[in-house]
Amino acid sequence: VQLQASGGGLVQAGGSLRLSCAASGRTFSSYTLGWFRQAPGKEREFVAAINRSGFSTAYANSVKGRFTISRDNAKSTVYLQMNSLKPEDTAVYYCATDTSRLGLRHGVYEYDYWGQGTQVTVSS
Repeated sequence: VQLQASGGGLVQAGGSLRLSCAASGRTFSSYTLGWFRQAPGKEREFVAAINRSGFSTAYANSVKGRFTISRDNAKSTVYLQMNSLKPEDTAVYYCATDTSRLGLRHGVYEYDYWGQGTQVTVSS
């Protein structure tokens, strides 16, 4: 599986961005998908996850109510709509797949394929 993330950029606090992650492979709909982020000097952390059908999602408490994860299996793409952005959301954002079929998991080491990351910078 190859993943290509895009949509990052520079935005003012309170603004919005939509990240996309396009995947290769015919089994896209078989995977749980997740978004993670890593700020400078910090560990990579869970942001959101969505199950294979798209009907079940999970979010980190820090983004709940502001971010929305979705997927389009026909386009093999997962999205992260980010609203009400804060300076503390500044990070490199990564998409990843969990092929285990064990539900919505939050651990970095539970995801097996990763995209290259896209930079999100929120200015105050």
